[in-house]
Amino acid sequence: MKKILLLSDTHSHIDDRILHYAGEADEIWHAGDIGQINVTDELKKIKPLKAVFGNIDDHEVRKEFPLNNRFFCEGVDVWITHIGGYPGKYSPAVKEDIYKNPPQLFISGHSHILKVMNDKQLKLLHMNPGAAGKHGFHKKRTMLRFKIEDKNIYDLEVIELE
Repeated sequence: MKKILLLSDTHSHIDDRILHYAGEADEIWHAGDIGQINVTDELKKIKPLKAVFGNIDDHEVRKEFPLNNRFFCEGVDVWITHIGGYPGKYSPAVKEDIYKNPPQLFISGHSHILKVMNDKQLKLLHMNPGAAGKHGFHKKRTMLRFKIEDKNIYDLEVIELE
């Protein structure tokens, strides 16, 4: 069983609240728009990190993290990308691949809008954790945490940051 903390769109912001929840996870996943590399440096000091770069990220972040990160966690096929869209409105950059070979869990960021929904056609779960940073139009800073075990995703919780 793995406890996952999922965040996105930190835009160079890291604080004690984010670090507190990171400490409670087994792994941290970041869906892009990291901002400055010190954000992921701080997260990596706490727990293993999987991340992708986003559209605002500079060469330093892009050198360390890929555009797409596809991997297995506890038997679940996971695909993280920053600009991925959501069921019914996938980004042109991923649309063809997602229909050819859908993951079980598809994660994106970018919109700053927390969204969790099933794609019944592709039999996948889509997650967007919203934005954990302070820059953007979002009114609440959010992250997600959940557990994965034996190909099951459960105990999904929204974390609102003040």
